[in-house]
This record gives sequence, C-alpha cells and structure tokens, in this order.
Amino acid sequence: MCDRIVRALVWVLNVLPWTRRPKPGRHSAHYLTTTAPEPDPGPNSPAWSNPWTGPSSELARSIFRAEEAQLLTPECRERYFATAWAERGYDYPYTATTGVHQVPTAVAA
Repeated sequence: MCDRIVRALVWVLNVLPWTRRPKPGRHSAHYLTTTAPEPDPGPNSPAWSNPWTGPSSELARSIFRAEEAQLLTPECRERYFATAWAERGYDYPYTATTGVHQVPTAVAA
C-alpha cells in the first residue's frame, strides 16, 4: 500500500509544473559546470591601500609586559601605560576614576 502511495505522489509531483524547477539547482552538476567561478576581488578596500600607522605589536608588547609595570598596583599600572603611550605619541583611553575604563563609543573613519 505504501509503495502505491509513494509512486502516485512521485508521479503527481513530476507532472505538476509548479513543483519542478525551470533551471537546475545551485548544487547540481549541470549548474556547477556551466557557471564560472567569480574572480577574487582582492584588497580593494581603501583602508588596505594605506600602510598601518598605528603602533607595532613589538611596541605594544614592550609597554604592556614591562617589568616595572608588573610590580605596580592596577591603578598605577594604568597610569604607567597611559604615560608610555603618550610619550610615543599615541592616545591611550584612560580615566583617573578608580575601576572605570574609558571605552571609545565612535570610530573615526
């Protein structure tokens, strides 16, 4: 009985035009052989055309892993980091309030 029901259902789905796709699907062999892959656009972003102007990873490591900073209290350590970045010409988000860290809310484009 189930076999007859399945055959009838398959026949109805094959006959009805709105149940069939007019073109092969995206994952069929025919579709994959007839469509060419899209070329890689490459780094067209204007941000990638300019060199990195921020600090290097070596500089950041040297500041954050300095031995004299590790011996300080957390508040003094934050002041040390802010001073070290300011000496090198970079802005370090720091507020003098205990336990409050300034988080930038906007990104300059």
